[in-house]
Order: sequence, then structure tokens, then C-alpha cells
Amino acid sequence: MTRPDLRKRRNRIARFFARVILSAIFWDVLVRNLGGRRLARRTALGRYVAHARRFRGLAVEMGGVLIKLGQFVSSRVDILPMEIIGELAGLQDEVPVEPFDSIRPVIDGELGQPTRRAFESFDDQAIAAASLGQVYRATLSGGQPVVVKVLRPGIEAIIAVDLDALRWAVGWLKRYRPISRRANLDALFDEFKATLYEEMDYVAEGHNAEHFATAFVDWERIRIPAIHWSHSTRRVLTMEDVSAIKITDVAAFEAQGVPCADVAQTLFAFYLQQVFANGLFHADPHPGNLFVQPLGRGDFTINVVDFGMVGRIDPSLMAQLREGFIGIALRDPRRLVQAMNAAGWMLPSADLPQIEHAVERVFSRYWGINMGQVRKIDLNEARGLASEFRQLLYEMPFQIPSNVVFLGRAMGILSGLATSIDPVFNVFEAAEPFAQKMISEQAAPFLSQLWSQAVEVGGSLVRLPRQLDRVINTILRGELRTHVAGTDQLTREIHALNKSLNRLIWTLIFSVMLLAGIVLEISGYRALSPWLIGAAILALVWVVVRR
Repeated sequence: MTRPDLRKRRNRIARFFARVILSAIFWDVLVRNLGGRRLARRTALGRYVAHARRFRGLAVEMGGVLIKLGQFVSSRVDILPMEIIGELAGLQDEVPVEPFDSIRPVIDGELGQPTRRAFESFDDQAIAAASLGQVYRATLSGGQPVVVKVLRPGIEAIIAVDLDALRWAVGWLKRYRPISRRANLDALFDEFKATLYEEMDYVAEGHNAEHFATAFVDWERIRIPAIHWSHSTRRVLTMEDVSAIKITDVAAFEAQGVPCADVAQTLFAFYLQQVFANGLFHADPHPGNLFVQPLGRGDFTINVVDFGMVGRIDPSLMAQLREGFIGIALRDPRRLVQAMNAAGWMLPSADLPQIEHAVERVFSRYWGINMGQVRKIDLNEARGLASEFRQLLYEMPFQIPSNVVFLGRAMGILSGLATSIDPVFNVFEAAEPFAQKMISEQAAPFLSQLWSQAVEVGGSLVRLPRQLDRVINTILRGELRTHVAGTDQLTREIHALNKSLNRLIWTLIFSVMLLAGIVLEISGYRALSPWLIGAAILALVWVVVRR
């Protein structure tokens, strides 16, 4: 693509976003503030669908970064109207195919030999066309089937132009205070750019795939393709062929005896493990990257491909995410809000008690319902809840840290997939075992530390009466070298102190056993917890009786 062509491309993308921004300003700012709120609300869906239709046409024609944006939006079936999803859904499959005559020189140059020599056979009909590259079927010497992923020629220059146009749009969006005060748009853009360029490095993608294969080696229902490094470079990636039934083709895998509920559950558990345990997650789980392979008798594997876009979670953020997840599982608004605040998701001006109250109201009404029931919620009821917290919604005291943007993207796509695979999938029921496991993991170090401290303090307190007895005997034998008068009174006071310390020991035993019993009960060890709680009650009775 020549320089003038690239300039035209940049200007065309910029003009599209300029029209969208101007439309938003006109309808959502001017018309609404000049008494046309109802008109703006009534025409909103039609305008959004029109924007989506124009965006789809532009993305299909031009490819590049626009396809990435469209694929993300089209996966949000959980929050967007189906009219908009319908306009954008085709972007999952309608990326224009680059002719193989343009692709072959890339393979030849990267592998250092003609394609017909590097592979025993090579099908020049692409089986998938993505925004950055294309995928082909081939066989290695010996007949081993593989898929070969090749970067589109000249894609680096196209991406640079697209990013330049997006940066221009970001520059205008930064001027809108409600958006800029909740997100560092420059940081978000820079992270998106870095991730995009990382996705164009197939060596990095191969290493990511191997990392996931190692992390999930014991997961029988998760399959990661092996990488053939002898036929892989920065622009060409050759891997095991694991293609099967597309994960959104529910009718096809159910016809082979695979329950959709099990697929949704496995996919959800796979992502919980990535986010809350591994710290590295597959950030592009759209339907083109996930396949269901039936194995017979209802068993299956979910085959995962495309590890170019991955997200990383540092230990501090993971700790807050785990806290927030446990807060949701336990219906604990305070725990959830405090975790969000500690993770930097709240503006400094946020009214945390009010947010906790709002979360509590949401929990009381919507906690436990499945995704199918979400769509049946009465709009008047939702409006009533919004009216109750109108001021909170108006202020929107939330911000978007740049290090969670791709996590939010992945989880948004995942929620959409769960809905499309199993409309009655209940995220709360699916999350409960994992949350219980995390609570147990948190409780184990606490119990160990509690037990160590109890043993240490208990040992000191057990030795203390004997030491006091020796002191008292020394006093009674008259061997204590002191000039204190009133020895009889001192003896009575020491005996009283001895009894008080004994009561303190039993009180400490009561507290330790009661606390340990409660922690074990919360952690799910219900076979042992009643005995500890019962022993704690007996210790309390002993303290009262000995008074």
C-alpha cells in the first residue's frame, strides 16, 4: 500500500469517528439539554444501529484495527441490543481474504525455502481470515496435520495508520470530562497499542501457548495446540491442528451428545482459573478461537487457539480481584466495594457507603438469577432501581485503570459466550465452588498462624502459674529478699492473680477454638467445625463455673 493510499485510509477512518462523535454531541448534549430528551431517547436505537451498520461496512472493507474493535463489540450480547449485535456479528466471519499469491512470499521468506518444500502438502485456501493474519491447513513430513498462521503482508503499515486515526479520536474524547475523569485514555490507548504489536509477534504467541499448555496440563477438558518451532518465525506460526465445532454452534455439538451446560461450565471455570490463580489470561476468547471437540458419551474438550492477545495480572491486583470475587460469592457488598476501591476503580470523591448500599440492593434483587432471566427483567423495575440511585448514577464515581481494560474485554466476551451457549447458565452457582476454594486457601495460612500464636501464648500461660507458684513458695519460706510489708496480704493478692490468670487461659482457649470453628465452617470443613465450637462452649462454661 502506497503512502497516499495510507493517508486516504487514515482520513477515512478519522471522518467516520468524527461523524459518530458529532452525532453524540448533537443528540446526547444539545437535544437533551434543549428539551428533546424524549426524542433523543426514542431515536437512540435507530441511530446506534445506523452507526453499527456503517462501521461494519467500513471494517469489512478496510480490515486492520477496525475488525478488532468490531469483534469485541459484537461479543457483548449481555449488554447490547440484539439489533446492534446483528449488524456486527458478521465481523467474526467476514474478514476479507488476502489472495494466496500475496501470502506465499511471506512464508517463503520467513522459512527460507519454498512453501512446497517446507511442507509435505499445503492447502492454499485459507480456513480463517483474521484482522492481522490468515490460517491455512497443511501437513508436515510424515503426514502430521497442522495449521499455519501467516501475517498479512504490509499489515504493520496498516496498523500504524489505523492507530494514528484512533489516537486522533482519543484526543477528542479526552475533551469530554465525564469520560476523561474516569479513564486515562492515553494509558488505555498505549496499552492497546502495545498488546496489538505483541499480537503481531508469532514467536511470543507460541511461547504463550506453551505457557497455557503447561498451566492446564491436568485439565482433561482443555486442549492447547502444540507448537512446531521448526516451521515458526515472527511472522509464521505452525501448530497442531485442533479445529473442531465452533463453540457457538450449540446445535452441532449437542447433536453429538455434548451438553451445552457442561460446555459453559467448563469455559467459565477455565477463565476463573486464569484470572484468579494463574495471573495470565487469554484476552481474545471470541467464538473463532474456541472449539468443542466431542469425544463420545457426552465427553468433550474445549480447544483453544490464538494466544497472541494475553493479559497479565500482577499479584496486588489479583489479590483485590479475589477479594471482590469472594465478596460477590458471599453477597458481601462491603467486601466487594472495598476491593474495587483498593484496586483503583473508584474516584477519590466516591461515596463508598452509598455505593455499598446500592450494591446491597442489587444483590438482594438480582443475586443468583441466570443469564436468561436477566433478559426478562421488567424495565420499570430496572428504572425504579436507577431512580433510587439517580444521584450515584449521575456522578458515576468509577474509573478504568489501564491494567484491567483487557480483563474487562475478555470477561465481557466470556459473559456473552456463556449466554449464547447456555441461556440459563447461572454464574453464581458456577462461581460458588471456586469461591469456596479461594476462601479455604485464605483461611489455611490464617489458621496456621493462629495455631502457632495460640501454641506460643498458651505455652507461656501454662508455664506462668508454675512460675507464680515458685514465687509464692519463695515468699512463704521467707527467702524473697525484699522490704515489702504486709506479706499475708500480698500472698492473697498473688493467689487471686493466679486464679485470674487461670480464667484468662480458659477464656483464651474458648476464643481460639470458637474462631477456628467459625473459620472451618466458612471454609467448608463442616465435619470438624462443630467439635471445635462445642469444645469452645464447654471452655466458656468452665470459666463461668470456676468464678
